[in-house]
Amino acid sequence: MIDTKTSAKTFTVLVSDRLSNEGLAPLLTNPQIRLIEQPITEFTQPDPTVEALIVRSATQVTEDTFKTLPNLKIIGRAGVGVDNIDLEAATKHGVIVINAPDGNTISTCEHTFAMMITLLRNIPQANESVKRGEWNRKKFEGLELYGKTLGIVGFGRIGTELAARAKAFQMNVIVFDPFLTAERAEKFGVTSGSLDDILRESDVITVHTPLTKNTKGLIGQKEFEQAKRGVFILNCARGGIIDEQALVEALETGQVRGAALDVFEDEPLQNHPLKNFDQVILTPHIAASTKEAQRSVAEQVSSEILAYSEGKPIIHGLNFPHISSDAFEKIHPFYELAYKMGKMSSTSMRIPVKEIELVYSGKLAENDTAILTRSFLNGFFKSRVDSYVNDVNVSFIARERGVSLSEKRNQEETGYQSLIKAVITGEQKTFTLLGTSNQDFGLRFVKVDDFTVDFQPSEHQLFIKHNDRPGVIGRVGQLLGNHDVNIATMQVGRKSEGGDAMMILSVDKEMDAVTVEALENVDDIRHVTVLEL
Repeated sequence: MIDTKTSAKTFTVLVSDRLSNEGLAPLLTNPQIRLIEQPITEFTQPDPTVEALIVRSATQVTEDTFKTLPNLKIIGRAGVGVDNIDLEAATKHGVIVINAPDGNTISTCEHTFAMMITLLRNIPQANESVKRGEWNRKKFEGLELYGKTLGIVGFGRIGTELAARAKAFQMNVIVFDPFLTAERAEKFGVTSGSLDDILRESDVITVHTPLTKNTKGLIGQKEFEQAKRGVFILNCARGGIIDEQALVEALETGQVRGAALDVFEDEPLQNHPLKNFDQVILTPHIAASTKEAQRSVAEQVSSEILAYSEGKPIIHGLNFPHISSDAFEKIHPFYELAYKMGKMSSTSMRIPVKEIELVYSGKLAENDTAILTRSFLNGFFKSRVDSYVNDVNVSFIARERGVSLSEKRNQEETGYQSLIKAVITGEQKTFTLLGTSNQDFGLRFVKVDDFTVDFQPSEHQLFIKHNDRPGVIGRVGQLLGNHDVNIATMQVGRKSEGGDAMMILSVDKEMDAVTVEALENVDDIRHVTVLEL
């Protein structure tokens, strides 16, 4: 055990997993930090002096951890994933959890690029051939990166770094990211396109998105069929984004010429048909495993814990910040409302967004609404970015994505005791949503764009824009019935007779893609948005 001791006014940090002194340098060199390196499992009694805990993946942070360290204030995860930390328990005890979300960006980017080069040049196969005593130069003839088109699905930290390296190799780069603004695409010298554009034009496709309900199986049988014949596929992001069975079939037909994967649907990889292809490179989830990356994540966490000890703000917090129970009780219903408004706004604006304006009116404006703004942003960004999103880090994410944020309070009469108005401005359009809450009727959305409504956000909803024509509502009801979808509630509205109209439906189950496509093909329906609130 290493225990660096200073004066009585110290901030005590426990390092429970092994980290290098280089990574811990920000703490080791500060005289106001008392650093203890010892596995928490070796503690035989509670230690009230420890205020910060640093872990990697080995230490399990559970409810018992907070009994052992009763005065713990902050936990730093030297890495990205926090599966070994009970976030709910940490939040309950008022303990902030931070991580290092970009510490392995370069490592993962370089691994992806290395996989791409070795894939196109047949390096692993050639290496094994030479070791077997063979000398077959013609068999391993490869392809150059120069002039090829790289399709990047997801343009977060890793995607942007990868694009820079591809441009240095004089590749053409096309990016599919529904939230990539024209300004950001121009800044990085890439072309923004749809997933269909990526499939049609790319010689190499690499995915760098989070694994969500929307991205699971994002590239499957249909997408492989749309792609160029002989395309190369890379996945160093999350297992499951690429449908592995569909990939096997595409490799068998030659539609996919080669693939390189570092992540898989089930890990560790067991008896998998991907192992049977010479033109497939497989690595054991090591994209982030470099000495520099491990040092970087430790340095980031150490620096942020040091900043916290000095009273500076947290940037990479992963859980809900502490708030008094009295203050939270006053705004609790609106906290949930703001989150759902954020989710609906994000779902309704599946395009690049430049500005978010939130206006709080009535009694709500008399309270500190910062926590409501964070809740809205949490709902808004949850499915839009390739990193962990919560109330603590959303402001940082908004700045990082170039989304400007304004928060206003309005004391003027609105007709509601309290009201939240959200205005989302994108490159081509603006979306407006108004919501309120009261004791009798609960959460209500009362205006969507120019349509006055009054509906309660529920788990499964449809927002349908259509032309005001006789029979449209009936056709929608009949189609949903034919697809075994029960309508719980329906509300309709229009701007003028025969003009733009909308309907909002609450249904009893999640909508599948077949049903949504069928709805979009109904005459006079212009757009269907699925709302999972």
